[in-house]
Amino acid sequence: MEDNLPVNVREYQELAKKALPKMHYDYINGGAEDEYTLRENIAAYGRILLRPRVLIDVSKIDMSTSLLGYNMPSPIIVAPTGSHKFANPEGEVATARAAAACNTIMVLSFSSNCRIEEVASSCDAIRFYQLYVYKRRDVSATLVRRAESLGFRAIVLTVDTPVLGRREADIRNKMIAPQLSNLEGLMSLDDFDGGEGGSKLERFSRETLDPSLSWKDVEWLKSITSLPILLKGIVTAEDARKAVEVGVAGVIVSNHGARQLDYAPPTISALEEVVKAVAGAVPVLVDGGVRRGTDVLKALALGAKAVMVGRPVFYGLAARGEAGARHVIEMLNKELELAMALCGCRSVAEVTRAHVQTEGDRIRALL
Repeated sequence: MEDNLPVNVREYQELAKKALPKMHYDYINGGAEDEYTLRENIAAYGRILLRPRVLIDVSKIDMSTSLLGYNMPSPIIVAPTGSHKFANPEGEVATARAAAACNTIMVLSFSSNCRIEEVASSCDAIRFYQLYVYKRRDVSATLVRRAESLGFRAIVLTVDTPVLGRREADIRNKMIAPQLSNLEGLMSLDDFDGGEGGSKLERFSRETLDPSLSWKDVEWLKSITSLPILLKGIVTAEDARKAVEVGVAGVIVSNHGARQLDYAPPTISALEEVVKAVAGAVPVLVDGGVRRGTDVLKALALGAKAVMVGRPVFYGLAARGEAGARHVIEMLNKELELAMALCGCRSVAEVTRAHVQTEGDRIRALL
């Protein structure tokens, strides 16, 4: 074991900042416009307090859970984030191996630098595939078929990006569009220079993303795949109910890591509203702002089936490659195990709403 290993996610973030060129660190770490939601995604967790129960035998802690029928040793899975070769030359293959070593599910980003085939053959694991629906539906359909044929077990459809959010750091840095290996042969990526005062990423998104994306496209996706579909990007009760109506297999409370609409609610604040609206019909996951095992416990208490972790895994990858990504997942798991023990929860099922106190609870207590 190396000396002086980072002991938490924040220390990995510091190492990643040192290791990465400014353009790439800003791309990974930045959010939309004023970055209010970016800060709040983390800060909102800090305003939720834990209500530990004592004198419970916590000599055995079982963190295992299941998602869509797949068993996992803990409720922490790897969120889809793009361009892992910015962090490490092995890219998503390294991340996939790290996730597999922890027996956790990885959601492979559509903006992966590594080909779907490379990731699929790199190691044995349960993996989901994240999809955007493009103006050219045939491109999306081809990607779904490839993922399905390579043994991916679910499609995670990102629904909060009909157009790209305004990421000012990328505009300032004239961020180049990352290499999207999975689109090679499907569309030409050479035509998207940034033009005046923009980022190449913005131009690429403008040409390819479909602002007409609607609920009927979820029906279209269901018609071309037998895989379960999870919708990523739901933050309101209204959309959560619609998702259940159209028959998706799960919803992910997400604001795209605060990279799309600034002043959207922090995800942990939106979670309970979505959970109540879904009323147990499908599992609800949450991403954005998870930096500690205690954050995971808070999300579980508010009704999440699992949490998805994005930037922290990227920090680990940038700092120490595959070993760093694996260490980040292991650290969060150990922190969750400790938090469960100290809250008197012997299993994920024992984590209840009574284990947390939110800002809303404190206000109601005063009324």
